[in-house]
Amino acid sequence: MTDDAHPEADRVEGAPHPRDTEEVFGQEAAEAAFLSAFASGRMHHGWLLTGARGVGKATLAWRIARFLLTNEQPGDQGGLFGAPPPPESLDVAPDHPVARRLAALSEPRFFLLRRAWDDDRKRLKTQITVDEVRRLKSFFQLSAADGGQRVAIVDAADEMNVSAANALLKLLEEPPAGVTFLLVSHQPARLLPTIRSRCRELRLAPLGPADMEAALSQAGTEAVDPAALAALSGGSVGEAIRLVNLDGLQLYARLVDLAASLPRLDRQKMLALAEAAAARGAEERFDLLLTLFDLFLARLARAGVQGAPSPEAAAGEAETLARLSPDAFAARAWADLAQTLGARARQGKAVNLDPAALVIDMVLKMDETAARITAPA
Repeated sequence: MTDDAHPEADRVEGAPHPRDTEEVFGQEAAEAAFLSAFASGRMHHGWLLTGARGVGKATLAWRIARFLLTNEQPGDQGGLFGAPPPPESLDVAPDHPVARRLAALSEPRFFLLRRAWDDDRKRLKTQITVDEVRRLKSFFQLSAADGGQRVAIVDAADEMNVSAANALLKLLEEPPAGVTFLLVSHQPARLLPTIRSRCRELRLAPLGPADMEAALSQAGTEAVDPAALAALSGGSVGEAIRLVNLDGLQLYARLVDLAASLPRLDRQKMLALAEAAAARGAEERFDLLLTLFDLFLARLARAGVQGAPSPEAAAGEAETLARLSPDAFAARAWADLAQTLGARARQGKAVNLDPAALVIDMVLKMDETAARITAPA
């Protein structure tokens, strides 16, 4: 059962938990690949679900878990009347007993491995520890007598410490009978190569505008401009929800509007943006603004090589990008600035620099770069 008093490590704030989300949008290829493996009767015991944060990896893992625990895997031979037709989707009725037990975390054939709550420090642990993996091993031993399919979700596998990763590797090397491991990974390069080699990868793609709108609607979030949200979030539903909750589209529009004044900087707009970042209780908004700075600079750099991206993420963005980044020389200048300002932002946050001062410094550096680029030859 869940403990409502404690936050869940595998849940995006402001969105339903993946176990409460029935459908995955934009990941038809990954679902088809898994169904094909299932229908073959010789399915791999370890699956690595990869892709950017928020594209549906955990939701797909829970869909697969529900499916496996309600369907028997076909054998090599059919029965008297031949093998039944292979399933065409991972859908499981929400009122199915297994679906209800999974939603309540009370299914006896399922184990969820994630960062645990630290009772001493009254917060979530920063890593998945070896103690949690030992609990997983004990679960397999205790549930073996029941027989049948068993499923374990690891979310996120990137969060395991070294001891936990090595302990999980032993389970992957000698998997218990009838067990399927579903490892959610945002950064698979951080995993042990031996863990990656013992899993089959399902790579999930970023969502386009239509899938983004559908996914946000399922999460109970209204998408005013799904195309802009898809562009600024990198196709991540989780990041799009953050943008919506923190008025990210409006914040990005203000940044683009300010950039439109460069190299004749509108200081009033700069100060207003800095004050918004420094407002009391605006820590999350300030973090988002730093992300949007980095994103805008990246779009500037790409515009100098590939042209302004389409669609626009804010009114007038294409014109501003084309003017400030007309060629490869400008693209390189903005890319270099992105690296410099990224380092400044990290250092500024580390030493608790005043947010307003940091924003002003970043805008002035952008103004200097714009002046060099647009100066007459």
